[in-house]
Amino acid sequence: MAKLFESIGKLGLALAIGGGVVNSALFNVDAGHRAVIFDRFRGVQDIVVGEGTHFLIPWVQKPIIFDCRSRPRNVPVITGSKDLQNVNITLRILFRPVATQLPRIFTSIGEDYDERVLPSITTEVLKAVVARFDAGELITQRELVSRQVSEDLTERASTFGLILDDVSLVKTSAFLCFCFSSLPCLTLIYSLPSDTSDVWQGVHRGC
Repeated sequence: MAKLFESIGKLGLALAIGGGVVNSALFNVDAGHRAVIFDRFRGVQDIVVGEGTHFLIPWVQKPIIFDCRSRPRNVPVITGSKDLQNVNITLRILFRPVATQLPRIFTSIGEDYDERVLPSITTEVLKAVVARFDAGELITQRELVSRQVSEDLTERASTFGLILDDVSLVKTSAFLCFCFSSLPCLTLIYSLPSDTSDVWQGVHRGC
């Protein structure tokens, strides 16, 4: 009887160890996600793993899961117009990575690619586009400005393996400064939210 219990115990231990090994060799990729495999000996693999349950080598390989669904991000930027007025613009971006380029994105940028890339390229593109227009033109030619920002930013993002599904100006505020020889300078704050009509936010002394 003692030998029987000993055999059962050994069998249970073997099953537990085997189950742990099998469990550690499986990983899931949820819908809308993709995985990149990091191998301790060979580095990042070129293969992108799709949705479903997959095998890997335990303790040697590690899955890096990426969300490939379109996600929003708002980026506020303060920059100067062509006539040297301060302009405050908030840009809303819907972005997602190119699935086939995930190994390159992970290797060259990292898992937090959106934090590293989007703010910098958005600021770069907005500064370049806004500098082509006077402060007043940024308000009156909003559609043209938005289209140029979208085209330039989409092209710039593609070099990092990113797709921009939508780029829109959420809010544009121009700080227009007027100075007269016999009067103090006045700053007129002109705001154009995306869902309302033009709004003069206020008048302040000094520029």
